[in-house]
Amino acid sequence: MTTAIQAQSFSKSQCVAGLRAALNILDRWKASCEQACRILRISRSTYTRARQQDSDWSVGLDADQMQRISFVLNIHATLRLVFDNPENVYGFPAMANRNEFFNGRAPLEVMAQGDMISLYETFRRIDTLRGAQW
Repeated sequence: MTTAIQAQSFSKSQCVAGLRAALNILDRWKASCEQACRILRISRSTYTRARQQDSDWSVGLDADQMQRISFVLNIHATLRLVFDNPENVYGFPAMANRNEFFNGRAPLEVMAQGDMISLYETFRRIDTLRGAQW
């Protein structure tokens, strides 16, 4: 899976679809509003509007925000490949992790620091689970 998003423009409908998909996943991971906003680098009002499911609402997102959405979607896809049961697919991000990078913190907690490096490194480490390299 590739996570690189080239500098390109996205239509507002693509932005809305990606944002809503990422928010649905974050909701299933039990992320708070504040965590979701930090992970995706969106405002609380954008979060609230996206959750309302208004078909007339649209939003433009920048390449950084779309890359963050891509990481969330790719982490979710990896978890679905690694785990058979929904409890792990959706529970893993909130579980304390004793591996060196996480140092007892949950992946969700690390991602919610809000910086791109934390999101990328969380993705990278979860993605290695596919090859049992962790």
